[in-house]
Amino acid sequence: MERLRWIEQNLVLLVVTTAALGLAVPALGMSIAGIVTPLFAVLMLAVSLTFDVHDLRLVIRRPGLQVVATALVYLPMGLVGALLGRVLFGAATPFGLGQTLVGVLPTDISSPLLVLIARGNVALATVLNAVNTALAPLLVPLLFIQLTGVELTVPVTELMLELLIVIVIPTVLGVSLRTRFATRLAPAEPLLSATGSVAYLLLLLAVLGPNAETILTSGWDIVLLIAGAMLLNLVGYAIGATVRPWIRDEADRIAFLFTVSKKEFSIAAVVVVSSELPAEVAVPAVMTAIVQMITSPLAARWLSARVAFRR
Repeated sequence: MERLRWIEQNLVLLVVTTAALGLAVPALGMSIAGIVTPLFAVLMLAVSLTFDVHDLRLVIRRPGLQVVATALVYLPMGLVGALLGRVLFGAATPFGLGQTLVGVLPTDISSPLLVLIARGNVALATVLNAVNTALAPLLVPLLFIQLTGVELTVPVTELMLELLIVIVIPTVLGVSLRTRFATRLAPAEPLLSATGSVAYLLLLLAVLGPNAETILTSGWDIVLLIAGAMLLNLVGYAIGATVRPWIRDEADRIAFLFTVSKKEFSIAAVVVVSSELPAEVAVPAVMTAIVQMITSPLAARWLSARVAFRR
């Protein structure tokens, strides 16, 4: 079972290899692009099997953490996204609007997996993720129109159904099973981490495949898109680290780092289509997904090594 730790320990290498493969053979990603939702559900189930209802209760008893996390995810990140969109592309251009949209998106669904790899508070990351996603239909269009003047049409029913399938059901099932069969599941944690990591790699392929041609033929624009994604990701870590003075627990701080820095890309595509915006508006979200899926395992690995050193 411990041999499965190899996948987690070498996730950075596997992510880079997968990214190269996805660009070289787009058909691989295209073949699994239709199962993104099940892959997210599998990832969430694997992560949720690592903590029990007691851990969940400890998180729920600290609602102040949720308030702070939600504020950081939406407000300063939204402003940074709008600033990057204006500077890099122009405020009213499709890519400019898209960069702003990325800034106001909720936390990426895969963030609890990175928190798990980084040895952070997975229960906290899962709850922060779920609540931020649930608030997306309200906050995303509200912030976007304030920052751009453009009104969004958000398919609330579709997004809530995705929240139910991808986060709520897998989390409830995983926590319930962990609570009931804790002694049996504890030794299987390397398998759970490996399962989540494999789902993560498949998601990267699924994102790259349909967008490989756009990435490879975008010329100078792709450089600006990568720059925007990298800068937003780095600023996200910096904003997430602002909780350090008043949150003492290192595991909680790690949960905040990935909650704030990682943005959920799939919502962008749904919103762009439902709002009848140009398809290019969704491109910055795609690039952000690719960039953060490559950089986040590196950050998680570094944090994990730091936690192990301190112990």
